[in-house]
Amino acid sequence: MTLKPTGNTSKAKANTIFKVTEPIGLLKFLILNLPGKSRNTVKSLLAHRQVWVGKQIETQFDFPLLAGNEVSVSAERPAEETRYRGLRILFEDSSVIVIEKEAGLLSIASAKDSIHTAYSILSNHVKLENPQNRIFIVHRLDRDTSGVMMFAKSEKVQTILQKDWQENVSERTYVAIVEGRVENDKETIRSFLKENKAMIVYSTMDSENGDEAITHYKVLKRKEQYSLLEVELETGRKNQIRVHMKDIGHSVVGDEKYGSKTDSLGRMGLHARVLAFKHPLTGKTCRFETAIPARFSRLMEG
Repeated sequence: MTLKPTGNTSKAKANTIFKVTEPIGLLKFLILNLPGKSRNTVKSLLAHRQVWVGKQIETQFDFPLLAGNEVSVSAERPAEETRYRGLRILFEDSSVIVIEKEAGLLSIASAKDSIHTAYSILSNHVKLENPQNRIFIVHRLDRDTSGVMMFAKSEKVQTILQKDWQENVSERTYVAIVEGRVENDKETIRSFLKENKAMIVYSTMDSENGDEAITHYKVLKRKEQYSLLEVELETGRKNQIRVHMKDIGHSVVGDEKYGSKTDSLGRMGLHARVLAFKHPLTGKTCRFETAIPARFSRLMEG
């Protein structure tokens, strides 16, 4: 199934383009069509964002290709994402900005910190082009959670995204370091979440006094003291993962608010790794995946 390149594009000086003729996983397709490159080299191309499916950079090894898709491989790495203190911009167009937020940075202002937030940084960023430009909050990450989040660049786009959030967002995947050895390889946790006057969220089985929360997890790696989990949200409630991990007796490392007794990372062990959503104007799926934080990997290897 090896195909000859059909030409170059303007994305880079030496893009090689392949047409997909039948359904296949992206990594397997690249290995078949790049016979001079080792498996590790092909993986490196994906990791360094040098592979495009259509007009979208794709890093997922098992991304499902369909007949008719166009895959292009760049000989050059893309320009470094725009970086600010506490965040880096992964993607920006006229509608949305997608960022990777560091742990410790607020998404939006609180009573205690109204200056250095992701919102304020991006507000200043868009005003560099036009002082009238604004950004709008779509969803939030907790201060001590790192990872991918997005902002709208107009009130219209904000409304579109928030109105049908569950339909617009096709994937929200986190990685979490939790205390103890999680024995079940995978599990789904369901409850109803409610917040008390002390702003502590807790689970209840009373459907009339809480918002339904559904969390799926699978174990990526485990040892006696800690487990590394991949966590997928079916619903997006405040503190949902943190509460559900406490519920199963494995609090997120560094999350004292919800029962953690360890601070081995020097931060909370929760990272929003993947965000995939339907673009509010084009309708196409946009997917952004980030690496597992190095601190997480070191703790599991130590």
